Amino acid sequence: MARFFDNILATIGHTPVVRINHLAPPGIDLFVKVESFNPMGSVKDRMALSVIEQAESDGVLAPGQTVVEATSGNTGIGLAMVCAAKGYPLVLTMAESFSVERRKILRFLGAKVVLTPAELKGSGMLAKAVELAEAHGWFLVRQFENEANADAHTRTTALEILDVFQERPLDYFVTGYGTGGTLKGTGRVLRQRSPRTKIVVCEPDNSPLLGSGIAQQRRADGTPAVSHPSWRPHMMQGWTPDFIPKLTEDAVAMELIDRIVPIDGNRALDMARQLARREGIFCGTSGGATFAGAVTVAEQAPPDSTILCMLPDTGERYLSTPLFEGIPEQMTEEELEISRSTPGCRFDARPAAPLAQPSGESAALPPVSESASTYVDEVLSDAANPVVLFALEWCEFCWAVRKLFTELGVPFKSVDLDSVAYQEKDWGGQIRAVLHARLGTNTIPQIFVAGEHLGGATDTFEAFKSGELQARLEKAGIAHGDLGGKDPFELLPNWLHKR
Repeated sequence: MARFFDNILATIGHTPVVRINHLAPPGIDLFVKVESFNPMGSVKDRMALSVIEQAESDGVLAPGQTVVEATSGNTGIGLAMVCAAKGYPLVLTMAESFSVERRKILRFLGAKVVLTPAELKGSGMLAKAVELAEAHGWFLVRQFENEANADAHTRTTALEILDVFQERPLDYFVTGYGTGGTLKGTGRVLRQRSPRTKIVVCEPDNSPLLGSGIAQQRRADGTPAVSHPSWRPHMMQGWTPDFIPKLTEDAVAMELIDRIVPIDGNRALDMARQLARREGIFCGTSGGATFAGAVTVAEQAPPDSTILCMLPDTGERYLSTPLFEGIPEQMTEEELEISRSTPGCRFDARPAAPLAQPSGESAALPPVSESASTYVDEVLSDAANPVVLFALEWCEFCWAVRKLFTELGVPFKSVDLDSVAYQEKDWGGQIRAVLHARLGTNTIPQIFVAGEHLGGATDTFEAFKSGELQARLEKAGIAHGDLGGKDPFELLPNWLHKR
């Protein structure tokens, strides 16, 4: 029945269980629980809501108090959603080795991201979060020890699974572990209410913390005292930090784990890609790793076994990682051949020409008006805005020039000729006619510094590379930074890069 939700937090959970049709061994019923259906795309949304609401209930999180936590990405993204919805400032610490997509998503959601050195691993980002919490009086989530993390899965994930499999016995439940919340919270319910279900835990084959049998040294509060001696860098972001989390250790002590399956990182990548290409299921590396473990179990399970595998998140936050290595941005030879199989709209048949800018040369311009000419003179003589762009709101060349000046720290005025403010009586067209009459071109953008014409987008980029732009800015008394050695043409979208 269709319904509306009072806020985004009410949409967390109730993720689908989906049958695997092409990658399961014959005679095995293999299912996946697709946690990317949570609003922020991962299983961690469940925990994020639980720990914040528990802190509110316990009175340890005051209205408007800053929340701080260490994260590899998904926990932080879930917390960012919850904190945005509830009005809490959020600071996250993250090792610099995690994918840049995660940082951007977090900042887009309003969180502050403090990076820690990669060589300090998960312990480093955790130590920084603790330090910040103690120094500023912030609420520290403590996801690795917080019982509200596991409770979220006891109340939701486990019950959802039992509901789906109430008429079909579930023989195996396969999961990885990051904090251990899913493992402990779901495992304890399955052990009690579905005792026939074997609980299988996956971890990296080159970083077998549980498989080593070596206990984690920890402080009295449950936090790790040192990195685990068996930890090594591995492919699966979000899986297996450099210590055994307290919640995971609890699951071991409660004898919730029936089997540990080591997973090769390259097989994890392959399984994630196969899920996408053969099942249409888009997940990240940790999902591919867990699914690899489920396939291993399926290959060894008795006929007619039923297996459920957790898929923790979506693949979009792995675009800059090895998961997408070899995925081309440009057309492949095979794709070009398809394009050439018909004559029209061929990408490789465009006339050879230098990089073009939006010209509109064929568009009919209104006659030059005195009022528009006066307006252009006023804009160019405004001492408060010496850098002026005559631009379009939705032009990628204009965006690139704006990005250039923003990265240089140069304030500018953008006269967006296609914006609502310039549409009445075709005011933008009248201004463009003035520019055309004066400059002999109708291309946009056109850039001026201290009233002097610099040129279009590519002219501006070339002027930066030659130093002419910097000289003009300095002559006009405008302070500027630099691009740190970056070519300004990199600011253009790939398809517009200078050839």
